Amino acid sequence: MEAIYKKARAKINLNLEITGKRPDNYHTVSSVFQKINFYDELYMEKTKRDGIVIKSNVEALNNQDNIIAKAYHALKQKYKDITGVEIRLKKRIPMQAGLAGGSTDCASFLLGMKQLFSLNMTKEEIEKIGESLGADVVSCFYNQAIKAEGIGEIITPIDTSCKYYLVMIKPPIACNTKEMYAKIDEKQPIDQKRNTEKIKKALEKNELKEMAKYLYNVFEEVIEEKEMIQEIKQDLVKQGAIRKFNDRFRFLCLWHI
Repeated sequence: MEAIYKKARAKINLNLEITGKRPDNYHTVSSVFQKINFYDELYMEKTKRDGIVIKSNVEALNNQDNIIAKAYHALKQKYKDITGVEIRLKKRIPMQAGLAGGSTDCASFLLGMKQLFSLNMTKEEIEKIGESLGADVVSCFYNQAIKAEGIGEIITPIDTSCKYYLVMIKPPIACNTKEMYAKIDEKQPIDQKRNTEKIKKALEKNELKEMAKYLYNVFEEVIEEKEMIQEIKQDLVKQGAIRKFNDRFRFLCLWHI
């Protein structure tokens, strides 16, 4: 195999709760993640020269600070025989939107490299590399609904066939994840909703309306543009949304199938 094509699907958080903070300053979370049919595209091709070349439609990603480049170098340390690769990244997922665009690109790249170079990596080994690169990378290996705990690396798959349509709205605002967590720390204590298990059980029972009751994201407690968000949420409800929620500047509109 000389080349491979991968779809890097975005994810949404049906809920996000902060459960604590580790000594290394990483926050621990409890969340239900769901992959969606919205994705970046990776075209990966072997090259004879060493190293990685990234060509993206987003100029800011064409460098060695890209998480994909970091993933390549992490693999190269473990598998010395890996040759060079050229990556053409067609970016659709907006950055700083909470959709795990960088993390899902990284996860898809690692899976692509495993196939491209026939690497004998176990599930545990590839997830360990992913965890070293970013908190959301491990969850992005799973193309299904999951419960994520710890810093996102403790995964419990959710057995569900619940299907729904969603509408995503991203206003022209953005915020860095690190900054959002800092705002949470500044505002403590926060009375959070603890809905992870309720959402998990509703999904297992394929009860869409029940699941929609518990949509929640703790970042909504500290976001500065709250008035704008409330207006958009109200408009969604007027248009017939079962429920609305904010997940760092995104809004979910659920419709029955």
